[in-house]
Amino acid sequence: MLGVIADDFTGASDIASFLVENGLRTVQMNGVPNRALQSTTSQSTTSQSAVDAVVISLKSRSNPVEEAVQQSLQALAWLQKSGCNQFYFKYCSTFDSTASGNIGPVTDALLDQLNDDFTVITPALPINGRTIFNGYLFVGQTLLNESGMQNHPITPMKDANLMRLMDAQARGKTGLVAYSDVIQGADHVKRCFEQLKQQGYRYAVVDAVDNSQLAVLAEAIDDFKLVTGGSGLAAYMAAYKNKNNTAQAAKTALLPNKAKSVILSGSCSVMTNKQVEAYKTKAAHKLLDVEQSLNNPNYAEALYQWVIENLNGEFAPMVYATVAPEQLKAIQAKFGGETASHAIEQTFAELAQKLKQYGVKNFITAGGETSSIVVQKLGFDGFQIGKQIAPGVPWLKALDEATFLALKSGNFGKESFFSDAQEMFV
Repeated sequence: MLGVIADDFTGASDIASFLVENGLRTVQMNGVPNRALQSTTSQSTTSQSAVDAVVISLKSRSNPVEEAVQQSLQALAWLQKSGCNQFYFKYCSTFDSTASGNIGPVTDALLDQLNDDFTVITPALPINGRTIFNGYLFVGQTLLNESGMQNHPITPMKDANLMRLMDAQARGKTGLVAYSDVIQGADHVKRCFEQLKQQGYRYAVVDAVDNSQLAVLAEAIDDFKLVTGGSGLAAYMAAYKNKNNTAQAAKTALLPNKAKSVILSGSCSVMTNKQVEAYKTKAAHKLLDVEQSLNNPNYAEALYQWVIENLNGEFAPMVYATVAPEQLKAIQAKFGGETASHAIEQTFAELAQKLKQYGVKNFITAGGETSSIVVQKLGFDGFQIGKQIAPGVPWLKALDEATFLALKSGNFGKESFFSDAQEMFV
């Protein structure tokens, strides 16, 4: 089995959806389970022998480094005990991290625990416009540090060079397998890896400007103990492992029923801003007030009352903290970035809990941190993977409950994402 350690919840559902789409029977778990895989998977009528991949979703992307490492090693130990023999550390396709971590330290800790000394760094996801050329990460036609990610409130990305980004936070040196090498095929890429290892490199950034390079890389790293990257490479790893087996049973068409639904948007990404603006023309919407989140202990209750008063429209009501970069900078200057983010997350979490108790069945969230805290507060053990709404964003069904969630990373989906998700209700 393939064991995946994802550093946030949207990233976990992202990679799980691509594994399922490419034929691997996949279970996604919320945090490190406190029971064996057999007892966990039996809840979803899936036996351990019928599982090809297990994804553990953590909230470790922006935690203190020590916490992120500890959580990731706990996840690795559980996956090893469950029978996984290859491991994938999944982070965002925009390489969300800082000079102190957490991608580098977690990668180092996993390599050490596996008694290994080399892995790849490949956040590329061409289907969503994330490509790598000469080691530089692009979002569409724009360098990462000019794409809007330089304004991220928690992990501002000020550089697009993946070698520099990795070297700043990891123990070893990072080399490059360039596009001109990748297009020569998997055997050539393997030789490049060996050369880098002989030269003392611990990590290799691998160029990928379209999916054909990811297919080559998936073959080249098939025997690696540890792989790191975004969901794009994992999709081609699944396809390569599954090349002699159609395994159509792995694909599930789980879809939510038309029921009480809500949208909670915390991301301030460029695309989420567009999605929020588009959705405002369709449904009731309310901007979350950061000052109220910080100073009013009854603010979540007030938002809850507003949501339930607006649940009967054609489209779900939306509570959003999504603002444009200049407004975000003003909020950060007034309240402090971490303080404001924490208050917003806690308000969303409390609101989600109240709405679940009221009977809301479908939750659509935008933003990794928002999704993580909401899922934690709702207390779900794990999920069955449903149909994709957009590449990397599936509907998820909670084990043992008729509650569905769509957990969207900030820049994923089209401008119509929020309404697209609801148009899939059955």
